[in-house]
Amino acid sequence: MLRLNRFPLLVVLVFALSANAQPAGIKDTVPVTSALDSTLFYQLLLGELNARDQEPGAAFSLILDAARKTNDPKLYQRAVDIALEARSGESALLAARAWKQAVPASREANRYVLQILIGLNRIGETLEPIKREIATADSVERVATIASIARYFARAADKKLAAATVERALVDYLARPSTGASAWSVVGRLRFDAGDIVGAMEAAHKAQAMDAKSEQPALLALSMMSAKVPQSEVLLKRYLEGSPKPEVRMDYARILLDAQRYAEALIQLQVVTTEEPDYPPGWLIRGVIEFQDGKLDVAESSLKRYVALAQSNLSGAAHAATGRGLTQAYLSLAQIAEKKKNFSEADAWLGRIDNAEDLLDAQLRRANILARQGKLEEALELVRGQPERSPADARLKMSAEVQLLRESKRFKEAYLLLASAVAGNPDDFDLVYDLAMVAEKLGNLEEMERLLRRVIAGQPERPHAYNALGYSLAERHTRLSEARQLILKALEYAPGDPFITDSLGWLEFRSGNLAQAQHILEGAFKERPDAEIAAHLGEVLWAMDQREKAVSIWKEGLQINAENETLLETLKRLRVKL
Repeated sequence: MLRLNRFPLLVVLVFALSANAQPAGIKDTVPVTSALDSTLFYQLLLGELNARDQEPGAAFSLILDAARKTNDPKLYQRAVDIALEARSGESALLAARAWKQAVPASREANRYVLQILIGLNRIGETLEPIKREIATADSVERVATIASIARYFARAADKKLAAATVERALVDYLARPSTGASAWSVVGRLRFDAGDIVGAMEAAHKAQAMDAKSEQPALLALSMMSAKVPQSEVLLKRYLEGSPKPEVRMDYARILLDAQRYAEALIQLQVVTTEEPDYPPGWLIRGVIEFQDGKLDVAESSLKRYVALAQSNLSGAAHAATGRGLTQAYLSLAQIAEKKKNFSEADAWLGRIDNAEDLLDAQLRRANILARQGKLEEALELVRGQPERSPADARLKMSAEVQLLRESKRFKEAYLLLASAVAGNPDDFDLVYDLAMVAEKLGNLEEMERLLRRVIAGQPERPHAYNALGYSLAERHTRLSEARQLILKALEYAPGDPFITDSLGWLEFRSGNLAQAQHILEGAFKERPDAEIAAHLGEVLWAMDQREKAVSIWKEGLQINAENETLLETLKRLRVKL
């Protein structure tokens, strides 16, 4: 006996067509002109059987013929889907156009035609479907409909033709106050995608002139900023002077973080949390930056504020959305407590992490706490005993063990562990770099240089390998000309990086250029307050006989990290007691 429940679409059609009624949920159908007689029933059945048996050509013909006989949108859509599944774009276009002709008011049919034409790279034929898509939207939906046009063309092969075609389709909307900002933003987006930066900026300016409060020009500016178009930042700042959405300011802060403009990012986050005090993501990222800057008390306050807000919003999908953020907050709060030597509180924060993906991170942090309490063997045992669900877990465990050994100054054991890992993964340049850093700790400078040059050869655009080698030469006051070339090369790949800038400042100090060293190091410390940069800046100031200023900088460095080896060694060598 035939079991119709194997064909869910067919069952729907049986009820819909036999009742000579409009299928539920379909807004743009026309009255069905014929009931489902036995001939049509078996035609549909045969079509679905052919589709199931991988005979898409026959299935398509049968379903499309049935759609034409009944004027049923569901059948037209099914015919289109069969053709698309068979990767027959021309057949899909034929069915979509037939659907659009049978049901002229159908926006769904028009969207199918538009998307299929783009997929077939027949961009020039999309003009009328674009116009139709916008024209059939009501006045409330129109701005959003225009904004969505850019997404349709995101994967268009001919970007320039796409930009020109869409601009022609939007010509009637560019000058209207109600739609101008949206329309010009779409034009700018497509020009930008086509590589026309000047044209994109022109469109963005016109969009913002039409409506300074619209977020769409600002979103376009964010995209251009992400692609390193600096002049777009002016547009974004202009939008932020009004009443921006917090999400836009947050995205701006993230771009600033990616550009290592930490101080500016923190200012934006402070604005977000002031204007939107109940907006959790602002507190989280603000707290993480404050923690990285060594501002432990304010970071702790920000992170606790995030935890309270996030926990009050936990429910259903919100739980999944905030789970990762809570884990980040718990880990950061644990690290803050650890730095304050409040190990029991640190362990309590880690104990709140309950999702399986982050349990390994939590346990590794617990191991670090044990090591800081002098229980290194217990810490190593905890790390080694963690289960490995993936190669990434094994790598994380190995890195944690190396870190514990390094912090306990058991450099030989760390070196052997890393050397074994590198032997098994010779092209893993992260491991090679780590091995070079441990070789330096062992005083094996020739080995360190050999390994760093191996990293540079394998990953020539990796800035920190150039920087590490250049800094090492400057620190040893040898081959200073080569050190300068290496550090400047690093800055080419990571312009403005405060730690690489610190290396350049230290090189100038070693070269006897004290005023230049002071200027460079003060800029680096302002951009990223860090204990090691404080050590170098303080020593330069000390050498320039600016003793009080040097002491002030060193005290600030100790507040950031009282255990920084470079800073402690500097104070000891210069016989300075703070």
